[in-house]
Amino acid sequence: MNASTTAVGSTIPERWRTLRWVLLGLAAIVAVAALSTWLTAPRDGGRLDPASTSPHGTHALVTLLRDRGVTVVEAASISDVEDAAGEDTLVVAAQTYHLFDDELLQRLSEVPGDRLLIAPIGRTREALAPRLRRTDAAEFAGLDPGCDLREATRAGTVQLGAADTFEADESADVTSCYDGALVRYTEGGRTVTVVGSDEFVLNSGLLHEGNAALAMNLAGSQPRMIWYAPQFNEGDGSAGDAPFTDLIPPQVYWMVLQLALAVTLLAWWRGRRVGPLVAEQLPVVVRASETVEGRGRLYRSRRARDVAAESLRTAARHRMLPRLGLNYAAPPPAVIQAVADRCGLDSAALAHTLYGPPPATDADLVNLARELDDIERQVAQS
Repeated sequence: MNASTTAVGSTIPERWRTLRWVLLGLAAIVAVAALSTWLTAPRDGGRLDPASTSPHGTHALVTLLRDRGVTVVEAASISDVEDAAGEDTLVVAAQTYHLFDDELLQRLSEVPGDRLLIAPIGRTREALAPRLRRTDAAEFAGLDPGCDLREATRAGTVQLGAADTFEADESADVTSCYDGALVRYTEGGRTVTVVGSDEFVLNSGLLHEGNAALAMNLAGSQPRMIWYAPQFNEGDGSAGDAPFTDLIPPQVYWMVLQLALAVTLLAWWRGRRVGPLVAEQLPVVVRASETVEGRGRLYRSRRARDVAAESLRTAARHRMLPRLGLNYAAPPPAVIQAVADRCGLDSAALAHTLYGPPPATDADLVNLARELDDIERQVAQS
């Protein structure tokens, strides 16, 4: 009965240790899965925000363009647009609630490169497409291009939703598609394209008929595209008054979180290996004889007669040098000569004892210790 009870009792801790690691592994898997799900969840943002994966963002279009080889610059301010723009650049100005300031629109109109205006309001259209005027607003669904514009004919039927229509003055040579919802003209070597709706570029609208093709054909017409959909008011100083935390990229927070988690797990793992605290009275007094005996046994167990002999010789020389009037840097010949003059001993014998080769046996080591003691005694008494 006692033997069986002991056997059962001894297996319980072993089973618990095994089960503990299994539970810890399952907890780690669940934590990683939860973190991955949270990281890949839709990210809210403003309308037409290129970083937003919400239905009203444009992250999907930006990703498709980059996969196609187009260099996409996500401009957060008009200064970013001015720095990145060039002659071979397409500037996409997507109308948001923050694209209205006259000074901002004036600076945007002076930026080089082609333009693509998405659902512009009156002030934006007058500054960036002055040859066009709005005519009407209608609901466009399943509408054919009705023009010879390559970008539109390749896309075919699209669903633009509620869209404005435009017409140009008599002096502009305009190509009009989708009953005026998409208009293009060229002036001063610059191509200006205006679309009266933003539904076809949103994440929620790309899957409808030819919307994705139209968005990629229009936004990918140049090897370099600047997407400008301002998410804050630049004219009232909101950008300059942004807190310091807004300037930190989101990836930095995840790096810090992962680093903190790794440090916490490492501290927990190392803390378990230390064990419980042990009370000990300090300081601990160790006798000199115990230290000498312990070191001697260590040398003997490793047959380190050379190290032991050198320790004995070095200690003896250091004790004799002050009595001889020499410093610790004195060369061997000077030390041998000083000891010989002081004690009247043979120089060759002193050189062999103080600086000779290591002893070959334990008996030779004992004899060396005795000779060093004798020499040190004579120096002290002379």
